[in-house]
Amino acid sequence: MPVNRNALIRLRTIDQCLQNRGRRWTLEDLIEACSDALYEYEGIDKGVSRRTVQMDIQLMRSDKLGYNAPIIIKEKKYYVYDDPEYTIEKSPLSKADLEKLSEAIDILKHFKGFNHFQHMSGIIQGLEDKVNSAGLDGRSIVHLETNENLRGIEFIDPIYRAIRSKQVTQLTYQSFKARTPNVFNFHSYLLKEYRNRWFVLGRKSSKEPMVTLALDRIKEIEIVPTVKYVDNVKFDANEYYKDVIGVTVNEGNRPQTVHLAIDRSNAPYVITKPFHHTQKIVTKSSEGIEITIDVVLNYELEREILGFGECITVIKPKKLRERIEAKLKKAVEKYQFAVHQAD
Repeated sequence: MPVNRNALIRLRTIDQCLQNRGRRWTLEDLIEACSDALYEYEGIDKGVSRRTVQMDIQLMRSDKLGYNAPIIIKEKKYYVYDDPEYTIEKSPLSKADLEKLSEAIDILKHFKGFNHFQHMSGIIQGLEDKVNSAGLDGRSIVHLETNENLRGIEFIDPIYRAIRSKQVTQLTYQSFKARTPNVFNFHSYLLKEYRNRWFVLGRKSSKEPMVTLALDRIKEIEIVPTVKYVDNVKFDANEYYKDVIGVTVNEGNRPQTVHLAIDRSNAPYVITKPFHHTQKIVTKSSEGIEITIDVVLNYELEREILGFGECITVIKPKKLRERIEAKLKKAVEKYQFAVHQAD
């Protein structure tokens, strides 16, 4: 039975309400909550009918979607889950759902050889593993990197929809350096993931440069329909990020040749997982390798280098070598101070 987006929003809203056992939920309360959710997520302000919510509850109780939700009515008035731990988010996939997912995965696997789909190989393999483990003996043989406590991921969907519909958002944003949140309009162009953190690229107005904001620093977001969206039709993500490692693009700065020496024990890691697509091996010896990359100097580059500790040396440029050296010296000083304090 197909379920459209609005129905899914209602079902998730009802589920969230019934999980909140600190309040007693009447049918009118659930209708109001569903109406508020549809207005917040889809801009639908006509509300939800009593019959629609009643049918949603009946659907959740049934096995048509595999939920079999234990919804009961107490005192002939209040809706509640009979099992306080129940949520539709944890409902097992039905056999029909598993079959459909398997078919979809088979189709996706046919595209893994194409350039545009090469980056999806891990995702496809992870999906296939989830389907197999759910349908067979429950064992998983693929473990993808996840962070269940990651902040800001709830903003991915509204920002994605704002970009697709070319709408301005008002962000309440607090950087790590700011003492209080800042509120401003934002014209979003791109969602980008790096090292299991999500970012949005855009600008505050047509007169300001593009900036990258971390989703985990966003406090609130809402659509601003009264402000005209400033489009950027010439924007090309691949071109924009081609000269950097990570997400920090210092516009106006040109790429420099960074010359690095890596010791023998770490050379294989750098060879098999290059720092950047411009990486070239310039020398090999029994001591290790020397490589060059052509990139704009930024925070993420420094973090990559510092992550190798004493196993990597910056040969040039001088400015980068001095910055890395200063950071390592400061780290040594902190260790020495900590040891002194412990003694």
